[in-house]
Amino acid sequence: MTLQFIHDNKGNTTGVFIPIEDWQTLKAKYEELLKEEAQSNIELLPWQKQILDERLSDYYKNPKDVQDFNKTIDDIKKSL
Repeated sequence: MTLQFIHDNKGNTTGVFIPIEDWQTLKAKYEELLKEEAQSNIELLPWQKQILDERLSDYYKNPKDVQDFNKTIDDIKKSL
């Protein structure tokens, strides 16, 4: 695949040009992925949905009462 990058006057990449043949291939492949995903769509069990609903409710009530994911992972790694 030969891509052409589009840049602004400051040299920042602002877009990508994909040849039409490659675009058609990507679209076809993406459609297949969507079909596979739809076929493997798994429903949540009621108890799983309840846990998610409770966690979302807690978050919406206190959106500032959360921890940064990356910091939490770093803290865990340091404690190992």
